[in-house]
Amino acid sequence: MADGRRWSVEADVQRAQQAQLEKGSSVPPWTGIPLQKGLGQRLRQHVNPLQAQYQQPTPPPHWERVYRRLGQPLHLDIGSGSGRFLLRMAQEQPDWNFLGVEIRQPLVERANAWRDELGLDNVHFLFANINVSLRHLFAPGDLSRVTIQFPDPWFKKRHHKRRIVQPRLVADLALLLQPGSPVFLQSDVREVAEEMVDRFLEHPQFWNPYQGPIDDNPFGIPTEREWQCLQLGLPIYRYWLERR
Repeated sequence: MADGRRWSVEADVQRAQQAQLEKGSSVPPWTGIPLQKGLGQRLRQHVNPLQAQYQQPTPPPHWERVYRRLGQPLHLDIGSGSGRFLLRMAQEQPDWNFLGVEIRQPLVERANAWRDELGLDNVHFLFANINVSLRHLFAPGDLSRVTIQFPDPWFKKRHHKRRIVQPRLVADLALLLQPGSPVFLQSDVREVAEEMVDRFLEHPQFWNPYQGPIDDNPFGIPTEREWQCLQLGLPIYRYWLERR
């Protein structure tokens, strides 16, 4: 895979803030992307990742067939949802490769169809249970950046084990991320955001250079849930961590 580059919040936050639309705007940032294909079926909003059908690791694709420029740094988006965030990121940052991993297969198939419609060769979407498949997909040092945004909160206490950020995931990311690589976390549920951060910081390979949350999304491109929260004036809890 790719040699990475260090993502500097300080160098890019001004650009991101300028690019980010005002909260009062009714036009989302993916307007203008001609996304035509619908799902054609009802979609389950909650998928239990502990079900037996999701316990087999997804094999890695042939990366040389996925990305035109395989030597570019790789950004992994865990729980990529509809894929609109990564599609826009791929347009804005053609010198990066992007991989979205999502457990709902219809969303993956539609996102890849949208990618083809847009003619993008630096983004791909993969159907997988990331907690089962992560270490099977990459080699140590393959990843240069990770985002986990608005994961399913699984509010009931007996369902907390279904939450995406588990100690095994953190340990795998510590192995696969290059030193200095960032992990961007955000949620509109304080408990979920703080639990994600705590689990990362319990691992000795991660630290928080900001000693707390950050105010803005440094990429300047919101997910759909983030956009909804901004429109409704709901709080968003964001953290920028780094691999030591």
